[in-house]
Amino acid sequence: MGNERLAAFSDGVIAIVITIMVLELKVPEGDDWASLAQLWTVFSAYVLSFIYLAIYWNNHHHLLNTVTNVDGLILWANSHLLFWLSLIPASTWWLGRHLPAPLPTAIYGVTLLMPAIAYYLLQRAIVRRQGPHSVLASALGSDFKGKISPVLYAAGIALSFVIPWVSIALYVMVALMWFIPDRRIEKVLREN
Repeated sequence: MGNERLAAFSDGVIAIVITIMVLELKVPEGDDWASLAQLWTVFSAYVLSFIYLAIYWNNHHHLLNTVTNVDGLILWANSHLLFWLSLIPASTWWLGRHLPAPLPTAIYGVTLLMPAIAYYLLQRAIVRRQGPHSVLASALGSDFKGKISPVLYAAGIALSFVIPWVSIALYVMVALMWFIPDRRIEKVLREN
């Protein structure tokens, strides 16, 4: 099987996750600036989560461009990633309403850490199927951002019970790090 159905299904799931997340945004109770200001934490959590989902969607798109044949392991690894991404709206909602409470901050970190692990496993499944000299294997290289991100998420989870704002700063830092597009796959695809 080619990658078209996998890409279409993944795009649909990510679109639904974003839709669910935006539906959780509520209009202010009042009609003044003070009422609007009360929603800053909810909106900030939404923006951060939207950026994360956009980053995953962009990188997933590039990742699937390296896939020539899909097998069962890739299908399950991709479903594993989508499962963890589907939990982002719930943790976003909880964090936004209780920022900077320790437990919601930690759970939000877990819902960032788990897709990072699942994405890594999806990469490994693709390399296993395509081979050690595949486009993806060549593009990954040392993968510094991919390796440091889970470490920063884990630090954020641990720090959420001590200094939650530092955890939030770490989550934002990882998003900023990935906000700059990862051009490794594009570069290797152009060269081949």
